[in-house]
Amino acid sequence: MEYPWIFTLAIIWDLTLGEPPVLLHPTVWFGKLIGFFDRYYKRRSPALDFAAGAFVSLLVIAFALALSRLPKFLPKWIGFALSVYLLKSSFAIKSLAQHVKNTIREDIEEQRRYVRWIVSRDVSKLDRAHLNSAAIESLAENITDSVVAPLSYYLIFGLSGALIYRAVNTLDAMIGYKNERYLYFGKFAARLDDLLNFIPARLTVLLFLPFNPRKVMEYWRKAKFKLNSDKPIAAMSAVLGVWLEKKGVYRFEGKEPTLDDIRRALTTYWIVVGEWIAFIFVSEIVKSFFVQ
Repeated sequence: MEYPWIFTLAIIWDLTLGEPPVLLHPTVWFGKLIGFFDRYYKRRSPALDFAAGAFVSLLVIAFALALSRLPKFLPKWIGFALSVYLLKSSFAIKSLAQHVKNTIREDIEEQRRYVRWIVSRDVSKLDRAHLNSAAIESLAENITDSVVAPLSYYLIFGLSGALIYRAVNTLDAMIGYKNERYLYFGKFAARLDDLLNFIPARLTVLLFLPFNPRKVMEYWRKAKFKLNSDKPIAAMSAVLGVWLEKKGVYRFEGKEPTLDDIRRALTTYWIVVGEWIAFIFVSEIVKSFFVQ
């Protein structure tokens, strides 16, 4: 019955202790490795930049794979403890909620400061409603990246799946941009992240169905702006009944979002995450009978 225990203890760790120390966090290690190559590789041509970016991506993935295999070479209980630690490092439930909760600020400049930490867009000129929207959008999108996807790949491929997903997601977050510096260097990582998130993004939408099946499906059909990231945002918009908008990219209709709607979004988040944890836990118990 090792499988459900690894998962259960990783969840308990996340919900009680939060994130591991920065210097001991595998995601930080992935980021350091990516950052090293990003700094020292001089951009040359589209073909060479793409090849270099693909090489870096595969190197980081290989590192994640090696890290995930390490527990098998250690004494049983040390390997078990390391497996719990590494699995926990692949997802972030409590910290995501806390970062979004921090954006609930009456002072708009203080709210702007906290929203800036969780979104990539320029928030300097956003009004209150768009700041509220950005916070809710980030929460919805990251249900996939921070919870559903890593635990999906853990269920199917074990620790290797979870850590490889986290490595690819980190690659995309650091170099998967469509600007001059990363257009070709980060293209391999960005496309791989799109591929790995394709099914999890849609699984995330299904977790919203119990709230309002008809409206969630209606908004899901309207989510044609992005390949993956707009799907959970559409579902959150449908459930809360608020508009969520990234200007020039997408907009889902509803009433103007308020600070109270961020609180409602967090309540929705905990229910959705609870559904997924329950599903993974039951699946891990079933898996343990077939694998052990």
